[in-house]
Formats: sequence, C-alpha cells, structure tokens
Amino acid sequence: MEKKKGRPRNVETQKAILAAAYHLLLETGFEAVTVEKIAERAKVSKATIYKWWSNKAAVVMDSFLSAASARLPVPDTGSVVDDIVMQVSNLAKFLTSQEGKVINELIAEGQFDLKLAEEYRVRYFYPRRLDSRHILERGVKRGELRKNLNIELAIDLIYGPLFYRLLITGETLDTCFIRNLIEYAFAGIEAKGV
Repeated sequence: MEKKKGRPRNVETQKAILAAAYHLLLETGFEAVTVEKIAERAKVSKATIYKWWSNKAAVVMDSFLSAASARLPVPDTGSVVDDIVMQVSNLAKFLTSQEGKVINELIAEGQFDLKLAEEYRVRYFYPRRLDSRHILERGVKRGELRKNLNIELAIDLIYGPLFYRLLITGETLDTCFIRNLIEYAFAGIEAKGV
C-alpha cells in the first residue's frame, strides 16, 4: 500500500481560510492583509496556511478567484460577436464592482511584488485569456473570423482598451463603449474582411 504524501486539505478549514482572506482583502486591501490576520480570522495556525499555500499572494488570489469565478461564465451562443459582447460586458461589470476593484489594486501592487504579479497572471489573467481564445477559435472554426487570425493579437485588441480605460483614463466602461469597441475590432477580424 502506497503512503500518501501529506494530509489532504480539510475542506471546511480551507473554506474558512479563503473566506477570511477574501473578507480581509475587501475590507483592508491587499497590502494590509497578512498571513497572521488571515490565520486569526479563520481561527487556524499560520502553519496550516503555509502547509497549503506558499505565500500571502497565493492564498489571497485563491480566495479572490473562488469568490469571482462564478461571475465570469464563458458564453457559447453560436455567434462569436454575441459571445465576445457578453464576455466583455460581464468582465466590465465585474471590474467596476467592489470585488473587481480588487484587481486594480492587485495589478498596482504587482508592480512592486513580483510574487503577487506572477500569482495574478497565472491564476486569474491566463485562465481568462484562455476562455477568450476558445471563443475566438470557435469563431474561426465556424467561418465567422479569418482563418489566419492572430488570436493572441485579437485578444489584446479587444481587451486592451478595457484595461486602458479602467487603469489609465478612468473613462466609463458602459454598454455603448463595449459595443463600439467590438464593432471596430471585428471590422478588422471578421471573415468577410479577407
């Protein structure tokens, strides 16, 4: 019989830790959250947290993702334009919500904390980017988009302006902006433009 490495995570303890980290994040911001404060609020030892997460950034990102992932479903309506409009609209609503504003803070903190930057890229942005890739690949397969589409560049073209407004100009991310953005982007990537 093979010996298992380490103890499995106790689901209730894990939920308590993630909930504590998430509520502290919303209440105080990333910089003020510490593993000590998470442990105190979750009523666990710091060792328990470090047994399952390598650092503060990892536990905070997991707490954020467990709370946020249900708010960003991947649409599949049969139309790449409708799917992207839905996904960008959901993302814009999320990014301007209280929880979404945490992403702004994490991006800002990530400029000084390389561990945090790596955590949010790997755990949050890369999976969201993969979702967008799948939507655009479906559009290519259905003949809605150019066969030779540079999907990575198309993702940057569609989502870059969202983050530019969010992080730089502070302008509104409303339905009109999203529709215009996608209309302009798709004028360049739709199959009929080939």
